[in-house]
Amino acid sequence: MTLPKLIATSVVRGSEKGQSHGGVYTIDFNTLEVNQHIDWNKGDIDFAGRGWDRGLRGIAFQNEQIWIAASDELFCYSPNFELLGSYRNEYLKHCHEISRRDHLLFLTSTGYDSLLVFNLNTLSFSWGLYLSKNGSDWIGQRFDPLAKNGPPFSNHYHINMVHVAETGVYFSGLHSRALLRLSSDMTISQVCSLPEGVHNAQPFLDGIVFNDTKSDVVRFIDRAGASKVFKVPAYNEEDLQFHGVDSTQVARQSFGRGLCVVNDQMIAAGSSPSTISLYDIQRGERIAVVSLTMDIRNAIHGLEVWPFD
Repeated sequence: MTLPKLIATSVVRGSEKGQSHGGVYTIDFNTLEVNQHIDWNKGDIDFAGRGWDRGLRGIAFQNEQIWIAASDELFCYSPNFELLGSYRNEYLKHCHEISRRDHLLFLTSTGYDSLLVFNLNTLSFSWGLYLSKNGSDWIGQRFDPLAKNGPPFSNHYHINMVHVAETGVYFSGLHSRALLRLSSDMTISQVCSLPEGVHNAQPFLDGIVFNDTKSDVVRFIDRAGASKVFKVPAYNEEDLQFHGVDSTQVARQSFGRGLCVVNDQMIAAGSSPSTISLYDIQRGERIAVVSLTMDIRNAIHGLEVWPFD
């Protein structure tokens, strides 16, 4: 079986100014070669609350470009990780995942309960969608991200995942308790219910796959309700590095976040301390693990298959 080469981003919780807040890595599971290409140690990072502005987040590709989100800025890199450009918007806050379809890049704006759309042809933010709920009905209100009358700062649902497919724009949040779908007519429907506290929920095969972060497992559930459950890796406490942080307040091991589909048989998922696991859906087992560090503060965030070689 040929194993993939992946690209991953990480965040470091509890970092101080001047320290690394995460980075960008490539991981070749065939050779076990790991390379760090970017060390995120900017001095203007917001230090309010948990992970927030530290580290790098979602990853997407277009042609010979790598698009990577930070909390409130979108970056474009070459395949050699030369910075080609960066783009900000006042309604992009605490971004988590991003997903591209054609020339449109969708970004989660957790701090505004919104999705933002960045036009890769014009290199500008073109529209946004603010999410709210009226009883059991989900409501999406479109807004102009370049105007001053956008949505209020809010984080009711902690929208942390977006996945764009031919059948619609799928998204979910830590507190949405549902995988939602935005249709071409801008209506929002519920695809299925989800547990509280999930990351990376997305359609896969005839069901859905997601990090059930609160339960320390990765789950695949098919349309008939049958499921495959994969335990997130855990390490001996004496092997972990804490660097003076309170793990109960800042970070914990086996925190599952970051997930990508490799093929119809295999998925990759991330966890803390920065670990990437490959799971065989058909066989129902973990087939490979690579650990980047034993630093409990360092957690995988974005995860994708490397497309360039």
